[in-house]
Amino acid sequence: MGAEEKWDDAVGKAKEGLGKATGDAGTEAEGKAEQAKAGLKESAEKAAEEAKEKAGEAADKIKDVFKR
Repeated sequence: MGAEEKWDDAVGKAKEGLGKATGDAGTEAEGKAEQAKAGLKESAEKAAEEAKEKAGEAADKIKDVFKR
C-alpha cells in the first residue's frame, strides 16, 4: 500500500471511530468510504502492475519466436 493509500485509510479509520464515538452516522459513513477508496486505489495499482508484467512476458515470448 502506497503512502497516499495508507493516509486515506488512516484518516478513514479516524473518521469512522469519531463517528461511532459521537453517534454521527454521516462521519462514520464518510470514514468507511475513505477506507474503501484506499482499498480500491491499492487494487487498481496491483492490477496495473500485473498487466504490465504480463505484457512484458508476452513481448519476450514474441521476441523469442522471431529469434528462431
